[in-house]
Amino acid sequence: MDKKAKKRIEVLQKKRTKLRNELSVVRKFPDDPADIPRLEKEIADIEAELEKLKKS
Repeated sequence: MDKKAKKRIEVLQKKRTKLRNELSVVRKFPDDPADIPRLEKEIADIEAELEKLKKS
């Protein structure tokens, strides 16, 4: 794995953590019902990209 891939993984993991925290807050205080599926989709996309990067 090259440096660029490692850095991308690091950035994606931080973003995933941030989105998970945001999702937990949105679930407790739902202002907009569209936020929950949007955040879940973003997290799923990030996790898919992380798996792809880790396999390469």
